[in-house]
Amino acid sequence: MRRFIALARAALLPFAASLLLTACGTQDLYAQLDEQQANEMVAVLRNAGLDADKEAREGANFAVVAPPSEFARAITVLRANGYPRDSFDSIGHVFKKDGFVSSPIEEHARLTHALSQEIANTLSHIDGVIVARVQLALPDKDPLADKPMPAAAAVFIKHRAGVDLSGSVGQIKALVVNSVEGLPYDNVTVALFPAQDWPEAGAAHAPAGTPLDVVLALLAAVGATGLLAGGGLWLWRRRQAATARAAGARITTLEVAP
Repeated sequence: MRRFIALARAALLPFAASLLLTACGTQDLYAQLDEQQANEMVAVLRNAGLDADKEAREGANFAVVAPPSEFARAITVLRANGYPRDSFDSIGHVFKKDGFVSSPIEEHARLTHALSQEIANTLSHIDGVIVARVQLALPDKDPLADKPMPAAAAVFIKHRAGVDLSGSVGQIKALVVNSVEGLPYDNVTVALFPAQDWPEAGAAHAPAGTPLDVVLALLAAVGATGLLAGGGLWLWRRRQAATARAAGARITTLEVAP
């Protein structure tokens, strides 16, 4: 019996170690992040009750990691909070000198893109804003035209649920108007969309066990199975021994009888 238990333990140890390494592992949610954004994402996930952390990678890059069992919900929580944040191009980056001469059409397109990026970047820093997009329509200046075509702008803002930005529409339009030359106030459209209010981790779902809890539960189940098997083997051997003793007693009785 002791030998059987020892063999069972020896067989279970590698299995338990494999389970522990698998359950305690992490999976990348997002990589190639700067440290500030990685810290913000980890804070959002932890506030949602999820086990997340950051890991330093090559260069100045970081990755946000979480257990595989929490991967799907972690992605959902990050997307609901507007992460990872968009990277915006600055005017200096768009118009950096590269040694090539651009055509007037290319210069106009680059200017439109740069202004859109700068304004969207500014709007994204408003409290409660998750995503900001700005589309500009800047007509080419025609020196022969009697009246120049006015510019126009469309602003898309996705904000947190429960945050009311309707009172800030006038300020948003004024910010856009003062950023673009020749843009009339009435030609700016601002569309506000609330994000879906995702429940917290413990509000709609029962808290899941940690990876270590899962491993311990599996080991307990395997251990119980081993004990049952060992007990069954012991009872079977006892019955076999009892049967053998009974058979030996009958043979002895037959030999002694006259």
